[in-house]
Amino acid sequence: MSHKVSGPSNFYTRKLIRDLWKTKINIWKKVSKKLSGPRKNRIRANLYRINKKTKKDDIIVIPGKVLGIGELDHKLTIACLEYSQSAQKKIESSGSTLLSIEELMDQNPKGTGVKVFY
Repeated sequence: MSHKVSGPSNFYTRKLIRDLWKTKINIWKKVSKKLSGPRKNRIRANLYRINKKTKKDDIIVIPGKVLGIGELDHKLTIACLEYSQSAQKKIESSGSTLLSIEELMDQNPKGTGVKVFY
């Protein structure tokens, strides 16, 4: 019996991982590697933690889910795999931008100025 290679079963996530890896740019490869791991190891970031660790006009990528506990008091651009409805409302009310990782990769293919949030 051979070992079966496992990974995300979601088609969108698998395609995103392949597309990020194919860019051969370090920041996108790092995000790809984090997403290809087990789901239990993905980042779950609360807004209060994001607010504490970022500055105004930062561009961050969260290879996981954004949760709505806390508030944002400055504008950010946040790209993530998933987000809760309460997080979406609070992010938009703070004047910040919420994108998918794929949209950010299309806007900024070289990944300049982008920080990966762990």
